[in-house]
Amino acid sequence: MNVIIFGATGMVGQSALHASLLDPDVGQVLAVVRTPTGVKHPKVREVLLDDFADLTPIEDELVGYDACFYCLGVSSVGLEEAAYTRVSYEYPVAAAHTLVKINPDMTFVYVSGGGTDPSSRQMWARVKGRTENAVIETFRNGYAFRPGMVQPTFPATSKTNLFRTVYALTAPVFPLLERIAPQYAITTDRLGRAMLHAARTGFPQHIVENRDLCRSRSRMPRSRPPRPQHLRATDA
Repeated sequence: MNVIIFGATGMVGQSALHASLLDPDVGQVLAVVRTPTGVKHPKVREVLLDDFADLTPIEDELVGYDACFYCLGVSSVGLEEAAYTRVSYEYPVAAAHTLVKINPDMTFVYVSGGGTDPSSRQMWARVKGRTENAVIETFRNGYAFRPGMVQPTFPATSKTNLFRTVYALTAPVFPLLERIAPQYAITTDRLGRAMLHAARTGFPQHIVENRDLCRSRSRMPRSRPPRPQHLRATDA
């Protein structure tokens, strides 16, 4: 199995990359990045891209892959909706539309977030909800992951100083939080393995909430989940 990772330098992308490197089923990892990851490993190949809204310059590099883990994202804090939409909708949809032409059977995992809702009054939830719909409409093996609070585990780290401080303070109690509230909390390690689970055996639903991500260690029979009834082609 060969996988593509968008956002491999971010906290969630680092977890996807780390899990892929540890998995013996993964033969090659292509990291699509704006800046190098710094990771040196025989499985890893990197391709630089300046504009994530246009994958035309790297289309030839995307051939021969079975799964895409789309982990690229940005905080909505301080951003206007147009700027947030460009990164959180236009970029992943451009990737999905390019990759489906290359391999329509590819598994495409879009990392969204808990509380995402295309009809929400909250800008970030509304934009990500549109992206979820677009991905699921594009790929029959398309998934939207909705993790809750994500705690980094080695070697994943946040780029934001404030977040690193918060994660350090919550680390001692996080194992308890995972046990008593699996619908709200997950580690990057578990999230990375859930992406590989989607590529290897699939999930019974296209939208995967935090609780089901936490359960993904168990083997599930592969199935083609029915599309949620609210999804329409016009939503994308």
